[in-house]
Amino acid sequence: MEQDLEATRLIARPEFALARSVLVVDDDELVLAHLAALVQAAGFEVHRAADGASALAFLGQQFTPILITDLDMPAMDGLALCRAIRQRPWPGYVYILLLTVHDAEADILAGLEAGADDYLSKRTSSAQLLARLHTAQRILGLEQALKDELEQKRRQSLTDPLTGANNRRHFERQLHQDFKRAQRGGGPLSLLMLDIDHFKLINDRHGHAAGDAVLQEIVRRIRQCMTRETDWFARIGGEEFVIALADTPLTGAAQVAERIRVAIAGVPVVSS
Repeated sequence: MEQDLEATRLIARPEFALARSVLVVDDDELVLAHLAALVQAAGFEVHRAADGASALAFLGQQFTPILITDLDMPAMDGLALCRAIRQRPWPGYVYILLLTVHDAEADILAGLEAGADDYLSKRTSSAQLLARLHTAQRILGLEQALKDELEQKRRQSLTDPLTGANNRRHFERQLHQDFKRAQRGGGPLSLLMLDIDHFKLINDRHGHAAGDAVLQEIVRRIRQCMTRETDWFARIGGEEFVIALADTPLTGAAQVAERIRVAIAGVPVVSS
């Protein structure tokens, strides 16, 4: 039930980034020009290709989320193009609409089996074609929203909600990867353990809100001291942190540790 409610909320969200780029593929120049003009007039950014091979090459250079293609084309026809698209990885989903004069049931089934998302006869009205394009926009928008939602949940599962630092789960995953990388490359990997002295006294004397403020400020100061993208840190306990320094020997780790100590000890944390 909760999953159904979540899906409903996603569908209702108005801030979908609508796919507005369309690649039109047809070997007939007049048909190609007509389709391009029609789609462009509906507010889409339109690109053209005269055959399947050219369309595939274009997608490799400039990803386009919506593709309208004819079925009968030289060299690589529409069915082969659909299969080729489905066999390759892309930055996002390619919504394929087959637009052709072949509209027998066997043709439609063959197109859908090849990987097309929709099948439309060229005898269909322009209004219906545009309606199908807007349907493609909604489907792609929902797909992107679901991806964003999953990515947000993934980040949340690896992030400490109080401080925004990486959490213990991230620490265990990332350290394993860094350790294997150090073993393969033979470079040093240094770990720093950081613990706030007398942190319990802060909570006891000033309250947990003050303790939370101290933790948040400590994280901010640690983050300012991290100068390389390969370095990272995580909160693994109440007031315990681990800092991982890739390709860093003990002497370099000691310098980083002193820099962090000075940054934390140099200025008192003032809680509002």
